[in-house]
Amino acid sequence: MDEKLKRMKELTETLSAASRAYYQESREIMSNLEYDRLYDELLKLEAETGTVFASSPTQKVGYEVLSELPKVRHERPMLSLNKTKSVDELREWLGTQTGLLSWKMDGLTVVLTYENGTLSRAVTRGNGEIGEVITANAKTFVNLPLSIPFKGQLTLRGEAIITYSDFEKINATIEDVDAKYKNPRNLCSGSVRQLNSEITAGRNVRFMAFSLVNATVPEAETNIADSASEPNFKNSRREQFLWLAKLGFETVEFETVTAETLPEAVKRFAEKIESNDIPSDGLVLLYDDIAYGRSLGRTAKFPRDSIAFKWADELQETTLSYIEWSASRTGLINPVAVFEPVELEGTTVSRASVHNISIMEGLKLGAGDKITVYKANMIIPQIAENLTRSGVRDIPERCPVCGGTTEIRNVNDVKSLYCTNPDCQAKKIKSFDLFVSRDALNIDGLSEMTLEKFIAAGFIKEFDDIFHLDRHRKAIVTMEGFGEKSCDNLIAAAKDASHTTLPRLIYGLGIAGIGLANARMICRHFNYDLAEMRKADADELCAIDGIGAVLADAWVNYFQDERNNEMLDRLLKDLAFEAEAAPAGAQPLAGMTFVITGSVEHFANRNELKERIEALGGKAAGSLSSKTSYLINNDVSSGSSKNKKARELGIPIISEEEFLKLTGETQHAD
Repeated sequence: MDEKLKRMKELTETLSAASRAYYQESREIMSNLEYDRLYDELLKLEAETGTVFASSPTQKVGYEVLSELPKVRHERPMLSLNKTKSVDELREWLGTQTGLLSWKMDGLTVVLTYENGTLSRAVTRGNGEIGEVITANAKTFVNLPLSIPFKGQLTLRGEAIITYSDFEKINATIEDVDAKYKNPRNLCSGSVRQLNSEITAGRNVRFMAFSLVNATVPEAETNIADSASEPNFKNSRREQFLWLAKLGFETVEFETVTAETLPEAVKRFAEKIESNDIPSDGLVLLYDDIAYGRSLGRTAKFPRDSIAFKWADELQETTLSYIEWSASRTGLINPVAVFEPVELEGTTVSRASVHNISIMEGLKLGAGDKITVYKANMIIPQIAENLTRSGVRDIPERCPVCGGTTEIRNVNDVKSLYCTNPDCQAKKIKSFDLFVSRDALNIDGLSEMTLEKFIAAGFIKEFDDIFHLDRHRKAIVTMEGFGEKSCDNLIAAAKDASHTTLPRLIYGLGIAGIGLANARMICRHFNYDLAEMRKADADELCAIDGIGAVLADAWVNYFQDERNNEMLDRLLKDLAFEAEAAPAGAQPLAGMTFVITGSVEHFANRNELKERIEALGGKAAGSLSSKTSYLINNDVSSGSSKNKKARELGIPIISEEEFLKLTGETQHAD
């Protein structure tokens, strides 16, 4: 008994640490399969011993509320669902009943209450007993009705989610790789629990209803004939879903099933996973018969009227060929298992992230080992088990990208490998991302994620390597997300981008503080003579309008570095410069400096407005100073920080309309 109790304590600590890392810190210290295996082991030991520790993960419904949002106690505890990975067990559970099969959505559970047809309160699940009040944030959910025809009291539960497509769009706006969100669930949780509802409003959060808790009609209105006001659910959860949809709620996708039709329905849901835009981590089966489901009651942790289905992981045995070490911009070098290709869930896979050295050591993973692999949630390849466990070896002492010294660091009890070289190319992803951006070389298809992959693989070490990706074509076409066509398109895009302008190149070099507008002014001042520009001193540069001592020093320091000059010389061999069109006509904005804030209406975006300013002889700056001539803001009277600073500095605030009048144009001409 003592050994079993000791093991239970070990499992409790291990599982709690994994849950805390995953849900609160967006880290992964073990695979989903390993977590489930240990969880099931703990459940079995608890059943054998008859002992359950208060801190056991099997007893926790959620996590303690840690934010500053107001908190309330739920009228009814919000329990988690019992789960199975067996379709046969699902059929046995359903028996002769009719059920509703739906997605188990991966977001944040929210309880909504409507009074007299108006949303009165929204509360998160919290720890299952106490949730956080997020009513103001819920009112920004893009598909949530704020008013409904039902005038009684309505309480329903659902999942706040952010779709995969919106998740990708939001991440694409974040330049810093380390600041990007890990997955839609984390982004949604952070968005819904904001203290400022304006932030929530910008995240495109959706609400998907999955349960009607109650719908109470006031006695004075029980004679209302409108079915939306006087619900009759005919003892059917399906009817409840249909009624909620009639009120304007978007409900979770579901199918009506019996024990006979259940396997095919599960198969249909499985086939939709690849194209499903809504994050999910399984399915939910619910009894359609409301009275029957309620009569079953609940356990201490689970309701008995519903059960969760997690995909039975398709396991394939294969051989680990080697560990590939992939460097990132943070200096972290991640181990990736490369194994003999196998078919999983209809696709061929040959690679799986191992995340860190701690996980490698737990698996005792070494080249040549026999391993089993699977796809977590049928999407992400992972190692399930190491059958031969030969042991970790050959951890590189040199960074695979720069050759710098590596070191193993223990951070939060997780061992990981890091590159110690501050000049490692992998750490300079930001500079490469700027170089290929729209205002610089404008190389279509070289996203930050692709750059990171190519840099980690050693394909890109300097700017000029981007124009020689054909040297690595054979390797690129085998990488995930690439094929013959996409690789050829990328090589062609780089070739097209090699015909550029000198200001675009100067901006793309990433000299501190030198934007595209400054680059153009410097090029014009030196008549596009790059040799003269490279040897210019600070005094010459300060003579240029808009270039101060700080920018001049940054320029001089950059070109005094011999490595920068050697890099540029190599790069120039791959480029052909086109002459920039000289500004035509009058220059009504000559000598003026503008700062733009807020949204624009007459121009496609701020960049187009900046280009217009520069074409008319002006300068577009990023921040206000005593040298700023005008602040352009369509919300002239707002109390924004830039408006306040402009007023303090005595800088006129003008709208786009006033800007167009200033230029002599009554409207924007393309």
